Amino acid sequence: MMITIRSALALVALLNFSVSISKARADVPPLDMLDPYLWLEEIQGTRSIDWVKDRNVRSLAIIQSDARYATLLADIRKIVLATDRIPAPEYRAGYVYNFWQDTAHVRGIWRRAELVEYRKADPTWETIVDLDELATAENENWVWHGADCRMPANDRCLISLSHGGKDASVIREFDMASKTFVSNGFVIPESKAGYTWVDRDTLLVGPDLGAGSMTDSGYPRQVRVWRRGTPLTDSTLIFNGEAADVGVWPGSLAMTQGRVLYLERATSFYSSRKYILRADYSLEEMPIPLDATIRAAFGGQLIVNLKSDWAIGGLRLFSGSLVALSTTDLTARPELIYAPTARSTVESVWATQDRLYVQTLDNVSARVMAYALPAAGAAWLAADVAIPDHGSVIAATSDSLSNEFIVTFESFLVPTTQFLGTLAASGVSVSKLRQIPSRYDTSGLKVDQWHATSKDGTDVPYFIVRRANLTLDGSNPTLLYGYGGFEISMTPYYMSSYGKGWLEKGGVYVLANIRGGGEFGPAWHQGAILKNKQRSYDDFIAIAEDLIAKKVTTPRRLGIEGGSNGGLLMGVMLTQRPDLFNAVVCQVPLLDMLRFHKLLAGASWMGEYGNPEDPEMATVLSAYSPYQNLKVGQAYPKIFFLTSTADDRVHPGHARKMAAKLEGFGQDYLFFENTEGGHGAAANLEERARRQSLEMIYLYQQLFD
Repeated sequence: MMITIRSALALVALLNFSVSISKARADVPPLDMLDPYLWLEEIQGTRSIDWVKDRNVRSLAIIQSDARYATLLADIRKIVLATDRIPAPEYRAGYVYNFWQDTAHVRGIWRRAELVEYRKADPTWETIVDLDELATAENENWVWHGADCRMPANDRCLISLSHGGKDASVIREFDMASKTFVSNGFVIPESKAGYTWVDRDTLLVGPDLGAGSMTDSGYPRQVRVWRRGTPLTDSTLIFNGEAADVGVWPGSLAMTQGRVLYLERATSFYSSRKYILRADYSLEEMPIPLDATIRAAFGGQLIVNLKSDWAIGGLRLFSGSLVALSTTDLTARPELIYAPTARSTVESVWATQDRLYVQTLDNVSARVMAYALPAAGAAWLAADVAIPDHGSVIAATSDSLSNEFIVTFESFLVPTTQFLGTLAASGVSVSKLRQIPSRYDTSGLKVDQWHATSKDGTDVPYFIVRRANLTLDGSNPTLLYGYGGFEISMTPYYMSSYGKGWLEKGGVYVLANIRGGGEFGPAWHQGAILKNKQRSYDDFIAIAEDLIAKKVTTPRRLGIEGGSNGGLLMGVMLTQRPDLFNAVVCQVPLLDMLRFHKLLAGASWMGEYGNPEDPEMATVLSAYSPYQNLKVGQAYPKIFFLTSTADDRVHPGHARKMAAKLEGFGQDYLFFENTEGGHGAAANLEERARRQSLEMIYLYQQLFD
């Protein structure tokens, strides 16, 4: 399992970023008379929970009493719980692993099938862990957070279990042969610990051992060697970061030449010092830019993605490039694998035994290329892999000791499709494994990529999904979705529930590719962070105005939606341009940008937003922070906040306080806080179906009625 700062914190996206909920109260300073709603930051406080329950009851009554709710919920449940969904696979050691939820397995089962069996239309699965049975037996509300298995033996796994969907997890050792947790095996108590296998009897861990072991952001500060049969408190410290770091994580990558152990010390969200761990646990720092990311290991080399230009040994490598770095000789000159254009970027990388696969976005459309290890001194040459056009690769999985991989593709109008890639003498071949049935009627629908001009003249693309014969008279209910942060790309996807409930009803759907995202590489992201964060909001406003100018819709019929950083985007739109929208779906948002760094994982995001305690950045943040920019007497559209009590990434206090402040100003709003579900605001498929139904009925009420 590859553990990097991006996988540990994100990504969005992303992706899926602090102390556990049980410790959250220690994060909350004394009441501040300048903020009369600060008490709502006390996550489990009696007063704040009573406030949440009261708003939940009121909002649910408004939405669930709508005559359309029951039918819509039934339609969405049918889609979300469909048994013909495509499994999200993980391929290794000849098996396809999958975590599956349905009506019979609400919490879910972890299961596997041999690849030859998985290729069948209706494969027979072997259940490894039944989470419903485990939760019942242990009287715990377990939510699956994955398994990290020791490779290549694949005999022991570290299973991650979350209470109610929090980011913080309990890690327990599992024996694959007996399908049981190992008696007196490795157990890491609930935290946001880092971990990876060294060998059967040794782990690298970053546990929460109390004072001094975690960063201010609530992530591991240390890396330790933990040997079987010894207490975790007696593990050997081999690296200690600083309290102000985001975190320190161990990781490992497998390839035919062996495994590579490494660690990352993240000094900010986008900068980390990276070290290879040698056999004696000594550290050798990689001579790469601090903002570069490790993508894979292949052919005895680390595959590194640059986020800024790098000049080394007479070689100039540009931001966005993919390069190979020798694992045995870190002083050797790096090799260029791929250099992007102005409209392309690397999205994902995976390796098999004899090929390195690079998935890029070219004008926000997926492309996959296969690279063979070149002869010494020769250039890396790409061969295109045949995947459909005008869509997205949403998942890829491979085994570094075989030459198969599985890739999942989707687009707005083509149902999610899964392919098996294999390497033969003639090259890489791709064959369809399975495709889900159509979830909604796509007849007469059309997808285009349109462009808006932002405030500073930048061309900003967006996708629009609509009926081909759409009347451009401004009467069309339109939903505009945006994110714009953390270099996470918004790409075409099969809409399933929203296809059924929104497109079939005649709604228009728009996906924004605003700056701050990763659609066009590091520069697209870096152009809208810190002091320039307002550019994300200007881009989104420009798209909304473009839709109105083209008479697709009007402010009366225009709604917007976003979550997390996208929830911040929603809050900014509410406060900066309340005249443009009549519906705002604001999910698990950041909203108080002068206190975000004091709440849960917030300190880790200062690389994106800046430090509110820096006077210059405080001025920038104050200019757009939604909570501070609400105004008495201003008319606002009726906003719908959705958050989760168990979200230990973005504090639910953001949404609570914003709603309370609106209420204090006499403004109408809806608010729903799920008691579990973590940052996804849903712990299982039933909760997901309910959340989507609540959102859509609200949109009907605001935009159709």
